Amino acid sequence: MPITISGTTGISLADQFDSASSFGFKNRIINGAMVIDQRNAGAVTTPTNAVYNLDRWRSLLTQASKYTVQQNAGAVTPPAGFRSYLGITSSASAYSVISTDYFVQQQFIEGYNFADFAFGTASASTITISFWVRSSLTGTFGGSVFNNDGSRCYAFTYTISVANTWEYKTVTIAGDTTGTWNTTSSTGLAINFGLGVGSSNSISAGAWSGTFGYSATGATSVVGTANATFYVTGVQLEKGSTATSFDYRPYGTELALCQRYYFKFSAVSSTSYFTTGWAEATTIANGVINFPVQLRTNPTALEQSGTATDYRVVDLASAFACNAVPAFVGSQSSNTALVRFAVASGLTAGRCVGFSANSSTAAFLAWSAEL
Repeated sequence: MPITISGTTGISLADQFDSASSFGFKNRIINGAMVIDQRNAGAVTTPTNAVYNLDRWRSLLTQASKYTVQQNAGAVTPPAGFRSYLGITSSASAYSVISTDYFVQQQFIEGYNFADFAFGTASASTITISFWVRSSLTGTFGGSVFNNDGSRCYAFTYTISVANTWEYKTVTIAGDTTGTWNTTSSTGLAINFGLGVGSSNSISAGAWSGTFGYSATGATSVVGTANATFYVTGVQLEKGSTATSFDYRPYGTELALCQRYYFKFSAVSSTSYFTTGWAEATTIANGVINFPVQLRTNPTALEQSGTATDYRVVDLASAFACNAVPAFVGSQSSNTALVRFAVASGLTAGRCVGFSANSSTAAFLAWSAEL
């Protein structure tokens, strides 16, 4: 906002911006700049169906091993103003998509973060999706948005004109005045980028429909070409009929937004401490983990490295390697979790103990509250 200082009129602020989209949570996409990757820390993954990769982004697929996902895959230079992107690379063998197939990269937007769009009412807001995309392929690509039960869907298309070049795209969609749209802690809106979608899961682009689809009919299939690449970043979904500049949020803010849905506590050294707690018996100790932000819902399971000896219990000057992986005891709220560590022997019941990595940076504890 320009500021004018005058000896006569004092300080004035020139209102040269769209106030409706310049304050607060303008971009409803979380991790649209692809800077947060808690699960994989930049490592390449071969996704399975409905598994998350970069934070808030998940893969949907009907056939295994047709592409990989990696933050900054291929190590190309991102578009100006960005340092990261989500990279898709198809397998070395081209795959011919059949009618029932779908390969999709997707993000769910929580209803609380979408309620003010007023979809399903006469006041439904127009939305604009904008993003940077780069592919080894050219042509017409597709995607869609839909509501929490898939009963209202809008497919869109965009064109990639030049191979291996970052291009900026915008898609404007009139708000849906019908249908049921969730406005609480479950899915309010889903956004999808098609990577190869069969006819049974595609619909005509450009209009709201009661027919479900992940993409637009006839869109380019990324998995249909061997070793094809598809990179995307700067994804923004906002109110209004015009795309505005990308909503850069502080890294700590973006991380906290991601941690509402997934929190991973990783060892940063071979003896990193996770928490403290108490020995319940000579072989069992319990620790309380306080989440950095309130999770969307109570977690129901614990993720860990899968190797018991990656973890240890420290009792005064003695350290005991675990003989079972940490176990999720339970959570009374979305703020904390109780974790149980087991050792062969040596603990003193009732004594305060610590829990740490055991000479392994592979150790981690993680919880999911994804939509």
